[in-house]
Amino acid sequence: MALAAAAGLMLSGGLTAEAHGYSPGHGKARALVCTGGEIGSGTYSSITVTGTCAVAKNAVITVKGDITVRKGAVLDAQSSPSTITVGRNVNAGRGSTLGLGCQPTVLMGNSAHPCVDADGNPIEDVNVFSKIAVKGNVTALGSAVVLINGITVGQNLTIVGGGSPVIPWSVKNNTVKGNLWASHLTTNWLGVMFNKVGKSVTLLNIKIVEDHPDAAGVVYVVQNNIKRNLICAGLPGVSGGFVPGAVNTVGGKALGQCKDLAG
Repeated sequence: MALAAAAGLMLSGGLTAEAHGYSPGHGKARALVCTGGEIGSGTYSSITVTGTCAVAKNAVITVKGDITVRKGAVLDAQSSPSTITVGRNVNAGRGSTLGLGCQPTVLMGNSAHPCVDADGNPIEDVNVFSKIAVKGNVTALGSAVVLINGITVGQNLTIVGGGSPVIPWSVKNNTVKGNLWASHLTTNWLGVMFNKVGKSVTLLNIKIVEDHPDAAGVVYVVQNNIKRNLICAGLPGVSGGFVPGAVNTVGGKALGQCKDLAG
């Protein structure tokens, strides 16, 4: 939705420091520690983010191990188009910001999360989008902002705790081959929309603090394709979206508050 896209624009700009790395040996992929600035193209053994870091425009990045976003740090890989392949996991700590993926409206319609130009304006070019694949898990524990849009996760996508009173969270247009889990959040808005999930989707104990017209305090669970179960409990309310008759496709059972959102 546009709200999530607008939230993403807030993360771009103002990055002036450099990304610093160290090399474990000649001819080997180096471990990169980004204290601030842009992360450029390259092959890294791992990336650790400790400051405010953005992925450079059109960067091609291969990480053989993990990407780790430390407590209070920012990884913005959702403002500029890039190609990122992560061999293991992406982990985001307490108070961090994790932004992965951008695609134009012409490809994704109303659920798009466009990349932006240098002035923060959405780029609606069909050829401008990111390609991000994580072979392991994506895990955010107590993060301040989570924006996951149009990526592939080889195992599980897990979000527990955290939230922002002003920035809406989005989990949209992703392919998750394992489970998708989100629980114990207090955040502005949450949309779990248009994802393809190989196992189950579980949404538990989520509080929405911002009222939106005609949809006050609900969690959006919209047109996901789920091979196993859809489980919702402890939510302020749920919405299947704005398209009459639109449902989630669930191979197993839809349970709890989402029992009426499956076709």
